[in-house]
Parts: sequence; structure tokens; C-alpha cells
Amino acid sequence: MSDWVIRLIEQAGYLGVGFLMFLETVFPPIPSEVIMPIAGAAAAKGKMSLGGVIASGTAGAMLGNIFWYLAARALGIVRLKPFILRWGRWLTIEWEEIVRAEHLFGRRGWLIVGVGRLLPTIRSIISVPAGLLRMRFLTFAIASTVGTALWTALLAGAGFKLGEHFSAIDRWLGPLSNIVILALIALYAWRVLRRSPRGQPG
Repeated sequence: MSDWVIRLIEQAGYLGVGFLMFLETVFPPIPSEVIMPIAGAAAAKGKMSLGGVIASGTAGAMLGNIFWYLAARALGIVRLKPFILRWGRWLTIEWEEIVRAEHLFGRRGWLIVGVGRLLPTIRSIISVPAGLLRMRFLTFAIASTVGTALWTALLAGAGFKLGEHFSAIDRWLGPLSNIVILALIALYAWRVLRRSPRGQPG
């Protein structure tokens, strides 16, 4: 999986890093846990600077983040209300929870988005609720940029530190990502099972 990522980064440099991170955010074919350590390893060889790698990775990811935010905001949560009322059980959500989430995003949205950018799986989808709940764009952009920059810097720095031995990073982050995904699946199943057919807690 990583072979063509390596080739693209070697051939396209910073543009390749940004493009891959954009793809990872919009439609994740390859996780950032692979892209950024490879880019960091390339920087360790002197082919790029570490700062440039972090900046290009952050910029590419932010283009994807903004894409999902704007798409969700254009859709709007009100248009989803009939769907939520009908299929709330399988979505494990009720309209009242949407209202509460909207208030929470209004007060602590910057923290939710910023921290969410540091969490595997969550970091790729946090733009959607931020857009649906009409979080202020400037707040969203700042919090997302800070969180995304920290995440890309962490991965790129690890790749830079380990050089060509970036595969050691994946041995740790790969299983960690899988654990988070399994935990989310288990949480979803638990929320579905504890609700009655009408979508109310049993």
C-alpha cells in the first residue's frame, strides 16, 4: 500500500504530500498514519524540509476539512429532521440530542473540533457535525488548523526521527487506530440495542 505513496511523494514533493492528505480527508484511501511518516522520512533524507512537509500536509488536509464543512453546512440540519425522526434509532440519535449538540457546539465547538482532529477516525468526520450545526467558519478553521497541524507534525516528526524505519510507527498507530474503530462499532451497537423501536431509550 505504501509503495505508490512513496513514489508520489518522491516525484511530486510537497504537492504530493498535500494531495495525499486532501484525498485522505475527503475519501480516505490511505490513512495519514502512513502518509505523513513517509513524508517525514523523506525530509530526513534531505529531499524536503520537515517544516515544508508539515505545512503541505496540513494545507491538504484543511482543504478536505473545509470541503466537508461547507457541504454539510449547505445541506443544513433542518433538512435532516424528517430523516432523523424516522430513522433515529439506527442513527442512534434523536432530534432533542441534535438541539443539545447545537448548543454545545455554540459554546465549546472550538474545543470539540480541535481535540477531534487528534483522534483517529473522529478527525476525518468532525467537519460534518460542525457544518451541520453551523459552527462559525472562522472558529472552525482556526481550531481545525491547530489540531490538524499538531497531528501532522506528530506523524511527520516521528517519520523524520526514525528515518527509513517509518514502518515501526505503523506497528503502533495501526493497532491503535483499529482499537478506536472497534470501540466506535461497539458503542454504536450498544446505542442501537438499548433503544426501543420508537427511538427512545429502553
